[in-house]
Amino acid sequence: MSVNDLPKRRAILAFVLNRSGVLNKISMLIRRKMYNVETLTVCATQQPGISRLTLTLREDSDAKTLQIIKQLEKMTEVVSAKELNIDQSFWREVAIVKFEGEKELLADLDRRFVLEILDRREHGLYVAQIAGTSKRIDDFIAAIGKEKIVEVARSGFTAMEM
Repeated sequence: MSVNDLPKRRAILAFVLNRSGVLNKISMLIRRKMYNVETLTVCATQQPGISRLTLTLREDSDAKTLQIIKQLEKMTEVVSAKELNIDQSFWREVAIVKFEGEKELLADLDRRFVLEILDRREHGLYVAQIAGTSKRIDDFIAAIGKEKIVEVARSGFTAMEM
């Protein structure tokens, strides 16, 4: 199955009270509706007691996405929730990639991608950090090659309106 065969990627931005159990209540709501959360990121905001939650999932139906947002907004712990338009917002993620390679590969990757080398070990083992769109990170991983990848950790999306 290719990426083009998957349902549309959606990002829902919610501002929630920073309390124990809020994330569990939200995940229970999503689970009851039988949606598979693709990524979930949560961070504090400038407003004390409020957290910013970015949830991505795959769904083609506008009605079903709107239903999730309305259900979220019914929760007393949710201050606000809305879908972010992919064309009017920035979506980014961070990946930390451990890979084997020669200095030539590293030089090529550094030239093609903006990355930060976090660690270099003997025998050509590198740990690099890259940030950007998921396509950019996918392209970076493909440029290394599956046979040279040791481990990949991806943050999941965070998003912000323009």
